Amino acid sequence: MDMRYGFDRLAQLARERVGEDPVDGGALFVFAGKSATRIKVLWFDRNGLCLLYKRLHRAVFELPAAASGAVSIHIDGVALARLLAGVAKEEKRRAAA
Repeated sequence: MDMRYGFDRLAQLARERVGEDPVDGGALFVFAGKSATRIKVLWFDRNGLCLLYKRLHRAVFELPAAASGAVSIHIDGVALARLLAGVAKEEKRRAAA
């Protein structure tokens, strides 16, 4: 995903690909960059869209696997917190070996 996208383009992607409108509220939409070091979270609070942009320095985001052909997945708050914490690159290498 192009991490240059802002509020409007990310909201449009949520509508087109997931079929949900962020303005309806209640959901957070997570978008990750190709390198897995950047992530954006889009949500609607009481009066506007909010966007969190996090870039990891010495870690990567460990993205949950999606089912074959799926364009989105649903995760709970615990999984979101774990995702946003990231994984140290050294730990990721050890786990792959």
